[in-house]
Amino acid sequence: MQTIGIIGGGGAGLCAARQVLATGKYVPIVWEQSPGLGGTWRYNPNTGRDENGLPIHSSMYRNLKTNLPKEVMGFPDFPFPEGGDSFVHHTSVVQYLQDYADHFDLNTHIKYENFVEKVEPLEEEDGLPNWTVTVKDLKDGKSSQVICQGIIVCNGHYSVPRMPELPGIEDFKGRQMHSHNYREPTPFTGATVLVLGAGASGLDISLEISKVAKQVTLSHNLPSQIKSELPANMKQVKGAVKAVSDGFLLADETFVEADFILYCTGYNFSFPFLSDKCGIRVENNQVRPLYKHLINAKMPSMAFLGIPYQICPFPFFDFQSRFFMKTMTGDLPLPSQKEMEAEIEEERASRLDSGVPAKHFHNMSTIQWQYAKDMADLAGLETTQPVIEKLFTAVRQTRNMTLMTYKQARYVITGPETFESF
Repeated sequence: MQTIGIIGGGGAGLCAARQVLATGKYVPIVWEQSPGLGGTWRYNPNTGRDENGLPIHSSMYRNLKTNLPKEVMGFPDFPFPEGGDSFVHHTSVVQYLQDYADHFDLNTHIKYENFVEKVEPLEEEDGLPNWTVTVKDLKDGKSSQVICQGIIVCNGHYSVPRMPELPGIEDFKGRQMHSHNYREPTPFTGATVLVLGAGASGLDISLEISKVAKQVTLSHNLPSQIKSELPANMKQVKGAVKAVSDGFLLADETFVEADFILYCTGYNFSFPFLSDKCGIRVENNQVRPLYKHLINAKMPSMAFLGIPYQICPFPFFDFQSRFFMKTMTGDLPLPSQKEMEAEIEEERASRLDSGVPAKHFHNMSTIQWQYAKDMADLAGLETTQPVIEKLFTAVRQTRNMTLMTYKQARYVITGPETFESF
């Protein structure tokens, strides 16, 4: 059988391996640089670099619980165990992924402590290109090459911190940290903290450190204030525009004092192992040129799972994997490169016209379900049950109003379109 190379052994990589095997026409090789599966869910108490001198991949912190209930998080063909809490600790997610790998017999296809150094296309006169993958075995330091008929990139996008350009930051006398290096709240004890960014991690970490900090100031440029009740020592302000020695000037020309800044400013897409010949570039937070946010339009035997964000991840990975493998088996013929690139540009222009900034092109918080339906129609695939969309949307609305308590809720799916909460 032919081989599909998969870079990364997190949720996306495991799902890709499962769907590769399901074709009966390909076998996967999964390269994972850490000693175990889980990807971003695999907690490492250390920060900086690992024992092999590589940047620590995971941004997981010690006390994290999911911000989605497990009832919507599972792969469609392998639900989370029933009962217990809906919002589960990260260790439960890793166990779930291990159970998934065991159930679908994926473990024999995973090469742990293997670091992908380079991916380069082997040009073919006819058909899709093959790929030369150079991999370093971190256990003995030796590199080798593998030829694959397809590549699925599943290296995640929560590991390379995005640092804002904040004028005057060199004058700031306090401490600085990016959320990538946050593990637990002790370093913030008694501190006056400015948290820059109010995405999911910014909100979650702010609530956690407010239990030990003197004051937490949440600085953001969201269109409106967060409506939820917040702890007494936590407040919201406009985005910081300049740093001074003892604090920050804000967009509304006010000043906030702080002796610690925590950057919850997101992450950059990064694919250092891709040769320039792969034709992939990252510009303005966009991975280009990806047909359907998934397939390399220049060389369509390469796919990137999970590039869209603010999604329901595991069901999304499953759907994308099945779609891509339909193209690899020939069951779904793709348009020409020219047609795919034209469609990408048409979508980009349409989203800009609708007010979506270019840097949020891969943000699918409001369009992921329509994306899946459109792709399903194209490929003859089933999408997730309607209840998943309904529960996902309901939880997001609840979270916005009750940040401090929403994870106490428990949910039970009672039918294809119905659920109950407790």
